Amino acid sequence: MTVATDTPPSARSAPEKPRPRPARTIRWFIIVGLLLTLLVGGIVGFNAFRNHMIAQFFANNKPPPITVSVAEAKSEVVPNLLTAVGDLAAVHQVNVTSDVSGRITSIMFEAGSEVDKGAPLVQLYDAPDQGDLANYKAQAKVAELSLDRAKQLAARQFGPQATVDQAQAAFDQANAGIAKTEAIISQKLVRAPFDGVLGVRHVEVGQYLTAGTQIVTLTNLAQIYANFTVTEKDSGTLKVGQAVRIKVDAYPNRQFDGKITTIEPQISADTRNIRVQATLDNPGHVLKPGMFATTTVVLPDKPAVITVPETAVDYTLYGDSVYLIHEEKAQDDKTNLTAVRTFVRTGERIGGRAVILSGVKPGDRVVAVGQLKLQSGAAVAISKDPLPPTPATPPRY
Repeated sequence: MTVATDTPPSARSAPEKPRPRPARTIRWFIIVGLLLTLLVGGIVGFNAFRNHMIAQFFANNKPPPITVSVAEAKSEVVPNLLTAVGDLAAVHQVNVTSDVSGRITSIMFEAGSEVDKGAPLVQLYDAPDQGDLANYKAQAKVAELSLDRAKQLAARQFGPQATVDQAQAAFDQANAGIAKTEAIISQKLVRAPFDGVLGVRHVEVGQYLTAGTQIVTLTNLAQIYANFTVTEKDSGTLKVGQAVRIKVDAYPNRQFDGKITTIEPQISADTRNIRVQATLDNPGHVLKPGMFATTTVVLPDKPAVITVPETAVDYTLYGDSVYLIHEEKAQDDKTNLTAVRTFVRTGERIGGRAVILSGVKPGDRVVAVGQLKLQSGAAVAISKDPLPPTPATPPRY
């Protein structure tokens, strides 16, 4: 049996009322919003606190002072020097040769020995010339006797004057032959033209020597020339008689003094340089011709300039600079030292010191050692260690 359960039409058509949202859901959203607000605020506050503490840490955590060596800028008169490079040459030096050709019969010297002027060195074969000399001497003797007889006869008027003249001509001709032959014989005996030291021998006994062939070198080492060149700009400061200091690589710890003796009157059109020659004594014959030499001309002194140790100057592409030491009084009455980079204009460098044309005053203290660790404004402490010795370098090149 089926029971009817249909709902009345009036009941189906009525709409359902919305259910009210529970209050606990609203409270949940409020709580979540507050939590998010607190979380974001905490993060922002933490970051601000962290940045403040980091800044405070670095502000209070200053690096310790850097230890440096300090030197004082001085006002002094520096040597006015002009340095150039050149070479040495002997005042007297020659390649000994023969004026005539001939076969060597005797060598009368030892290689490397010292000889005096006129000392015989090499004898060439001269037997035919000695025979000619004897012949001319005999002719001269006969001509002299004939001349005497002709003069006696002419004095007594027993002979004509023409006979006297012929006898005189014959006698003079014989003497001319003697003089010529003796000259040829002297050419075949090669002698030293001046005092000096002989070099390596280039000939042997029995060798046929042609005229002009080198036998040996002869050098007088008592005095030496120093030849060097300077620029056209510096030529106006040079005068004959100025002192010159010479240094050579063979004796780095010795200095040789000389004077300018010759200044070339012409300036080279190719290089715009002028050639200068100085003469100096050579005690002990230690200097040799051909040596490379560094020459320094001593010029008149210039006015006093400001100098600092060469190590104090920092040479860069942006300019030359030094670190000046500045003193500042702290609140606790302590003196704080800082190094401040100061750009300067430098001049020449002489004896390990650099000339400062501007940027530094006499009495200023500059950092001489330790600049690589510095930045401008860095705190420094002065080292008690002495400065390193000045390098022994030439003034300038």
